[in-house]
Amino acid sequence: MKILGFDTTTKFICLGLYADGKSYYYNLEVGRSLSAVLVPTIQRVLDAARLKIGDIDYFACGLGPGSFTGMRIGLATLKGLSIVRNKPVIGIPTLDILAKNVSLQGALIVPALDARRGLVYCSAYRNQNGELKRKHEYALLDLESLIKKFSRQHPVFLGDALSLYGEKIAKSIKGSRILDKDEWILKPHNLMELALVKIKAKQFVSSLTVKPIYLYPQECQIKTK
Repeated sequence: MKILGFDTTTKFICLGLYADGKSYYYNLEVGRSLSAVLVPTIQRVLDAARLKIGDIDYFACGLGPGSFTGMRIGLATLKGLSIVRNKPVIGIPTLDILAKNVSLQGALIVPALDARRGLVYCSAYRNQNGELKRKHEYALLDLESLIKKFSRQHPVFLGDALSLYGEKIAKSIKGSRILDKDEWILKPHNLMELALVKIKAKQFVSSLTVKPIYLYPQECQIKTK
């Protein structure tokens, strides 16, 4: 079994390749150059594994929430790779991938990504017997709403929103914990682990209709007069 997975919803390309028990992982900070480097990066990883794109059995992609442009580029690439070859597709929420950085049992895990405009993409999870369980919806919150939502739950926070709001969160939520910056980045092995779980459960999505998780719906609609 061979799986190619990637997430392009943050300023990093998070890319993983699983090939018959061997794994290849790649993280690259790209900023605004994502559209120019995503496909060459995929090809570089395939070359390292001595594979061709036609050898891939399953394609997985991060669905967001995150960068609007990043989500579009990621899904367009996913569709281009999978539709032509008629291969199964797995969609994985970006916050799920990030939350898997934390292995603490029982703690409330809150991944928080900068959504700009003073807002934060977030959700909440608990690691129960080695399995990550989501406990809250995917949400777009301002800082005060986020603090209020998790103020009594002693949460563990991670994600790039903390570069902006971590200090205030730590002061406002007693018993909260802010993880180190090394844990704020999506990890390819977590992406691949989630993809494997969905493949075993046959939780596929249509490559023709797969959609990103938009939490800014007003920005994703064409306005007409």
